[in-house]
Order: sequence, then structure tokens, then C-alpha cells
Amino acid sequence: MRLHLPAPLLVLLGVRTVEARNALDQLVYTTEKTLTEAGDKLSAEARAEVESAVEGAKKALENDDLQAIEAAAETLTQASHKVAEDMYKQSGGAPEADAAAGAGQAAAAGGGDDEVIDAEYVDVDEKAN
Repeated sequence: MRLHLPAPLLVLLGVRTVEARNALDQLVYTTEKTLTEAGDKLSAEARAEVESAVEGAKKALENDDLQAIEAAAETLTQASHKVAEDMYKQSGGAPEADAAAGAGQAAAAGGGDDEVIDAEYVDVDEKAN
């Protein structure tokens, strides 16, 4: 259950800080996982930028400074977007276009021999009653 209190009161209670810490912690985890799984596909520049942002985020998590946590989250988010962009470029373009082209080819290869028959259905047992 989420508290619906005015923002200044939430800051005093530390709720915003806890939520920001949790969000940043999750972002650090997913970014590290991405680096582990796809790090060899990244440029050295992109990898170094993300690793630096992850280290900055970990340092921000050591304190309860809400502004530092939010700034680190923004920096890490921007760095992870660059990683996603770099991976997208290396994959060769638009996967959506590839999927649409594949669907079109499948329809062209298998289509044309489906014949639609319009018919009425009558239940014989019900007509007998």
C-alpha cells in the first residue's frame, strides 16, 4: 500500500529516499546483468561509460542523499540508453522491420491455396424436435 502524503512530508519520512534507492538498486542490477550478458558486443567507449555510471550509482547508494541518488539514477539511465543504442546499431537495424518482412514472406510462401467456403450450419437433431 502506498502512502498518499504531500511530497515534503514524504521526504521527511524518508519514503522518497527509500523508493529512489530501490529504483537505483534495480537499475544497477539490470545494467550489470546486461554488461555481463552482452558486454562483448559493446564498444569499449560505451562499456567504460556504463561501468563508470554503475560505480557512481553504487557510491550514491552508500548514502541517504536523495539528490545524489536521483542524479546517479539519471546518469546511469542515460548510459544504459547509449548501451541499448549501441547494441541496436550492431544488430544491424530494425528488428521490427525484419519481423514484418519475415511475416510477409511466410504469407507469400504459404498463401493462395486456402479456399474459403461460405456455408450454413443446421443442427439436424434440433430440427427434428
